[in-house]
Amino acid sequence: MAKHRRAEFKALVAAIRKHRDLAARLDLIYSVGGSGLPTAVAILIRMPEIGQITREQAAALTGLAPYDDDSGKHVGARRIDGGRQRLRQALYTAALPASFRWNPQLMALYSRLIAAGKGHKRALVACARKLIVIINAVVARGTPWVAEPPRTASVSVT
Repeated sequence: MAKHRRAEFKALVAAIRKHRDLAARLDLIYSVGGSGLPTAVAILIRMPEIGQITREQAAALTGLAPYDDDSGKHVGARRIDGGRQRLRQALYTAALPASFRWNPQLMALYSRLIAAGKGHKRALVACARKLIVIINAVVARGTPWVAEPPRTASVSVT
């Protein structure tokens, strides 16, 4: 069964590579730290509008946007809801290694949330949301992701 899945996945990637626009978007998604090839393929297939929508829409389509549970004077906890379940699962699965090893931005976010008293799963959901926001921005700009943004020159005024 595992051999069959690997063969199907390779065939799927080969079919994507035949189309120049899909191959370019796949490479951009894959360039983001923490987004492996299976995650990149899942995003490309399950979210074809990637790069053409806002960050809020990307989070809502994946089901990673926090929604309130308020009514009248009652203020409920925020929770994620809706969206595309299998895409959300792929992003959550990718967020775990990304927030511990591969993506400095997600590692900093995870550390900050844990230090603020948030739970592990809540921090991972926030990292998954940040991951799709980063991927959406990378595809929209059309430039590969770099781990550290370039430092701007500081000019002293004397």
